[in-house]
Amino acid sequence: MSHPFGTVHPMGECIESKEITESERFPVDTYGGRLHVEWDPQAAVTPLGQLPFFIEFLKTTKLFDELIESCPLKFTSNNASNVRDILGSMMLSILSGHTRYSHINALRGEKVNAELLGMKKIVSEDVIRRSILNMDEQNGVFWLEDNLKKCYEPLLTIPWILDLDATVKPLYGKQEGAEIGYNPKKPGRPAHIYHSYFIANIRIAINVDVQDGKKISGYYSMPCLWELLKSISRDNWPEFIRGDVSYGTEKIMSESESRDLRYLFKIKCSSKIKALIKHNMENNFGWEKAGHSYEGVEDRIKLQGWTCSRRVIILRRRINNKNVGVLKKEGTSDQLKQIKFDFAHIDNDTVAYEYSVLVTNLEDEICSLAQHYRDRGDSENNFDEFKNQWGWCGFTTYDLKRCKIIGKFIALIYDWWNIFVRLVDPNCHREAITSRPLLLHAVGKLTEHGRQKTLTITSTHLRIEKVTKILTTISSFFKSLQQTAEQLTPTLVLKSIIEVAFRKFFKNRNKSPPLVPPMPI
Repeated sequence: MSHPFGTVHPMGECIESKEITESERFPVDTYGGRLHVEWDPQAAVTPLGQLPFFIEFLKTTKLFDELIESCPLKFTSNNASNVRDILGSMMLSILSGHTRYSHINALRGEKVNAELLGMKKIVSEDVIRRSILNMDEQNGVFWLEDNLKKCYEPLLTIPWILDLDATVKPLYGKQEGAEIGYNPKKPGRPAHIYHSYFIANIRIAINVDVQDGKKISGYYSMPCLWELLKSISRDNWPEFIRGDVSYGTEKIMSESESRDLRYLFKIKCSSKIKALIKHNMENNFGWEKAGHSYEGVEDRIKLQGWTCSRRVIILRRRINNKNVGVLKKEGTSDQLKQIKFDFAHIDNDTVAYEYSVLVTNLEDEICSLAQHYRDRGDSENNFDEFKNQWGWCGFTTYDLKRCKIIGKFIALIYDWWNIFVRLVDPNCHREAITSRPLLLHAVGKLTEHGRQKTLTITSTHLRIEKVTKILTTISSFFKSLQQTAEQLTPTLVLKSIIEVAFRKFFKNRNKSPPLVPPMPI
């Protein structure tokens, strides 16, 4: 039966669904009015718009070309990837702040900078993994250490200090060398140990050696250290080497003394060291100001196992107006003793100190030695930057060989970037968390007309105007070096650039290096 009022729900106008193609414009309603959006996947754009200036630095110094030429990777298949594509993809991933091999896939659409680096394409993560796996470990280590030496060798002509330290990289799988050792942040977690060597204050990485998680002691970093010093001219050796309690052992000190190498280490407060502290506290004679509220006194001691007596510096600092946690054992027998935690309030009438003891064969005064060791804390900033901003906590594989190679490769790219950033701001070291947004991240669009390529850079950084002036000045400096390229070898070109970048440390030399107009950011 039909409804008396006709159809209850009459059909509206038929709207045919139309598929929106990528080339068509699509309207979007916003608070600022209607906006028409269109897609252009073929446009030559990059999020690393300011990278060409860094590429010009690599081309001027031939660093990237020499890295490729000396690479031990050799392929015979016609279908194999190009070595330049493999190393260029790794470098772009590290510069972008990636920490996993899988992150390399985010660069697959990067056409602008890949072309500017002379690459044909961005390779996949699997290609990079397999390539490093097929590389001979010894050849790969020598290859990267030789390229690292090119970065730090010109800096060894100025007085410098070698910082030795090790950091823990926690692991979450069954990797080779994943051993349970000293791990203060994640106790019981397997890890790798990164034994590192830095030029102090300048924060240039000289070398890094990845070992299994049980080899945290400074003893395990000594073979690499002696090989490193053997490759350096005796005239360019460090003023002294510096490390924490892990390095203040008889084996390391005696080896250093046999090589006439100066050192400054911290030593553990053993029973004899505590007795020495007590003796100097009771005499209370000879204490002198050591800076930062510290006092110091000098003494000599020969501990058990030492072959000779050595100079030690006892440092103390008074603890004022603090609640200090105290652990006490209660009970009459060892089985009944229980640990009780209390707070002891230290007022102005109570004299309490915290102590540290240094051992050295340097002849400097106490105040200088105390400041030297306090400056060693800067190595912790190196580890923070490398692990959180440069990928030392990532790029993990099942085998230890690839972890060693990628650790050295990251250190190499870090040194390249460090030299380039020093050209921009020679007064201080800028970490990647600051320098990448400032000097790397910007939208760049590449256009070509009449065989002339133009890269249009758009940056939203607050200091882009100042950065623009500095980068153009640096580019002019590179071109002035290129004009004399026939007279200068790549080594001399790199040396000239490093002297300009680190002119703050070269200023006391007789011959002043060529200067770029100082325009600090």
